[in-house]
Amino acid sequence: MAGTGGPDGPGAADAGRRPRRGPVALAGLLLPVALVAAWHVLSTAGVFSAVELPAPLRVLEAGADLLARGELWTHVQISTQRVLLGFAIGGSLGLALGALLGLSRWAEVLLGPTVGAFRAVPSLAWVPLLLIWIGIGEDSKVTLVAIGAFFPVFTTVSGALRHVDRHLVEAGRAFGLRGLSLLTTVQLPAVLPAIISGLRLALAQGWLFLVAAELIAASMGLGFLLTDSQNNGRTDRLLLAIVLLAVLGKLSDAVLGVFERWAIKKWA
Repeated sequence: MAGTGGPDGPGAADAGRRPRRGPVALAGLLLPVALVAAWHVLSTAGVFSAVELPAPLRVLEAGADLLARGELWTHVQISTQRVLLGFAIGGSLGLALGALLGLSRWAEVLLGPTVGAFRAVPSLAWVPLLLIWIGIGEDSKVTLVAIGAFFPVFTTVSGALRHVDRHLVEAGRAFGLRGLSLLTTVQLPAVLPAIISGLRLALAQGWLFLVAAELIAASMGLGFLLTDSQNNGRTDRLLLAIVLLAVLGKLSDAVLGVFERWAIKKWA
């Protein structure tokens, strides 16, 4: 009997039907290229004024000017640092509390409604309170990002752990696994795809909450660059900040995607 991984088996057929990564990656660039082309046409054909929609070349020139001054890298570095710190703190707390509520019925009854209520609070509502409690320094911004990263991880982990296959858990207990060892050996690997999906959502949410923090109380960062550009009528720099946020968000998500493939192959 031919094996599934043989040259004539189903595995070979699936591999033949699966699109190659190179062409797929190139196909994914078609829409961004089309959008930039449309942007160029609209900005140079007189549909929008140079103030309303600067041409892509002007945005690149604005980025080169900030880079030459040494400001662009500072904005990117500070914003990235805030997101990564807040994501690490919020994701860790979300994983811990999500595991608690996902495994304990009493914890879900006692804590679930309160956490759900806090989850409904808009991001901007936290900003004035954090400024009063913590001040306008780095701690308030990282805290706001952590709040944004916490809830997606908490929600996905707690929900996934409630639906782990009972037979899988019983098999782990039959091998003498209890408590933390059961959680790390059986339950978390069983819900690993859901956990990583929550992490990816948390990272995207972290970027959103970062901009909310930097729009109001910051002197550096991409959110500050947005506000400063608006106040000074520099639409080219404003668009530059938006493009950089999109690129950084996509790059950080791509890194998590690489981790997801490695983690699922190793543990799931």
